[in-house]
Amino acid sequence: MKKIFIIILIILGVQSNIHSQESNETFTIYLVRHSEKDLFSNNSTDPPLTKCGEQRSENLSTFLKDVELDAIYSTNYNRTKSTALPTSISKNMVVKQYNAQDLESFSKFLIKNKQNALVVGHSNTTGVLAGLLVGQEIGAFDLNIYNRIYQVVIYNNQGRLHLLNTVLDCID
Repeated sequence: MKKIFIIILIILGVQSNIHSQESNETFTIYLVRHSEKDLFSNNSTDPPLTKCGEQRSENLSTFLKDVELDAIYSTNYNRTKSTALPTSISKNMVVKQYNAQDLESFSKFLIKNKQNALVVGHSNTTGVLAGLLVGQEIGAFDLNIYNRIYQVVIYNNQGRLHLLNTVLDCID
């Protein structure tokens, strides 16, 4: 009888430990707007990056060099995919596409998956998605802003937002 009691306690202890590890899991999501786009491109609906934008995308890759990522997400535009490209190459990862028209579902997907991730979006989606992840209302930001990195750390199902500003003096 004593052995059965001990076995039950061990099983309950293991289950309790597993549950506490799951609820205390920490993961980080980095959200950025695409880098500078070429406003003079012949392709006005889906322009490529400028040389400065390419430099900023490389700098993002350098910034994330020592960051463990499980996934990289981008909308289906040249500028967002090109912004994610240097990081995906350096991490040997495939960029996955997401729908920027359904940010609420995507935010739930990100939280459910509990992955360290990079998400590349737009000036009208990046702040909004960061807000959804932490339960705050954050709107779009100015079209001239390219230097923001929203770092959302999720711990124990609670999100904390850190706004980082990068410095890059582009030579175009």
